[in-house]
Parts: sequence; C-alpha cells; structure tokens
Amino acid sequence: MLTVNPQRRINATEALKHPWICQRERVASVVHRQQTVDCLKKFNARRKLKGAILTTMLATRNFSSRSIVAKKGDGSHVKESTESNTTVEDDDCKARKQEIVKLTEQLVEAITVGDYEAYTKLCDPHLTSFEPEALSNLVEGMEFHKFYFDNAVLGKFRKAINTTILNPNVHLLGDEAACIAYVRLSQYIDRQGVPHTEQAEETRVWHRHDGRWQHIHFHRSQNGSK
Repeated sequence: MLTVNPQRRINATEALKHPWICQRERVASVVHRQQTVDCLKKFNARRKLKGAILTTMLATRNFSSRSIVAKKGDGSHVKESTESNTTVEDDDCKARKQEIVKLTEQLVEAITVGDYEAYTKLCDPHLTSFEPEALSNLVEGMEFHKFYFDNAVLGKFRKAINTTILNPNVHLLGDEAACIAYVRLSQYIDRQGVPHTEQAEETRVWHRHDGRWQHIHFHRSQNGSK
C-alpha cells in the first residue's frame, strides 16, 4: 500500500489478505524488523549530521579563551592551551569538550607542519568543506587538500610558523557529534625576513564513529594578512 506507483500498488482487498495483516501476530513482529531498524539508524545519523552543520552557522559566540603553543621540529609550532570557562558544566561535558579541543589542536598542528598522514588519520575520507581556496564551492574528499600538502604550499615561502587558536567554543550535539568554532592566527616570517600575520575564522564538525572521532566538515573564512 506504500508503493508510490498506483499501477504496482496492491488494492485494499489484496492488502487484507497479506500475511502482515491476516497473520499479524506471527509475521508483523519479525518481518522487516531489521530493515526498519537499519533505516532508523541511517535517518538518525543524517539528522545529527544536518544538525551539526546547521549549528556551524550559530557557533560564533565566545565563551572561553585558549591559546595553543607546541613546538615542532622545523621551526613550526602550535600552542598548547589553557582554559577559562565561567559556565557550570558537569565533568563529562567538560571532558568531552576538552577532547574536541585537543583533537582540533592536533589537526591544526598537522596542517601547520604539513603532516598529511596525521591529517588523514583525523579526517573522514569524505570530508566536506567551504574555504577560500575553493572559491565558495563545496569541496568533498581529500584530494583537494592533498594538493597543498604534496606541493609544500603551506610552508614554501615561510621560514617559521606560529599558530594561535583564540576563543574556541565547543557545542556538543548529543554523544556522537560536536562542533567547534574559533579564530585562528598564523604568524610567519617569509624568506626575506618580513613578519606576517594571517587571521581566519574556522568552524569544524566532528563525528564519532565506531568509538573514534573523525573530522567531517569545516568552514574557513580568510581575513587576509598584514
């Protein structure tokens, strides 16, 4: 009866003779049960992902401030952080938010030092993104990002890089999704010895699958350098 095409749809008389109706107690409790459960799981996953992406549009308030500082061998470093948070949260929420911040620190460090292997370990293979390099187009997958790692574009004209994450704000979206928004400052010295600072607003969505967090979507807006 749920078939959209009326020519293929059974009529009311045929429906009443169907085992799912006339033998409901024996058939209805087992037929399609697993299929229904699987469909509900897929629907719930899509609902959570949609909610996570919509939340990125709102995740711009500044509740806490952190700065990242950790040195990496070639002169690049990412700062390790301290947290100031005036909101009252239970220990579990605090721990999960701290985990998301740490994962984001690791991701930013991998980008800063050009470590593509570490980057891919943190990212879903079907990662989606909006970023200035894509000229306002939605990018899906890793190949677009791999180009910059392979060609050393990240550090080609820079002698040293220092990255600071300002005002990270984490939204927990149930037990399996989270969104983090922050301002990212990148300081570097070019090959002529001239200092530069770049600023970007970044929002990243994380999803936990099989007990492991993966980076599934991000949005980055560039404000230029000075």
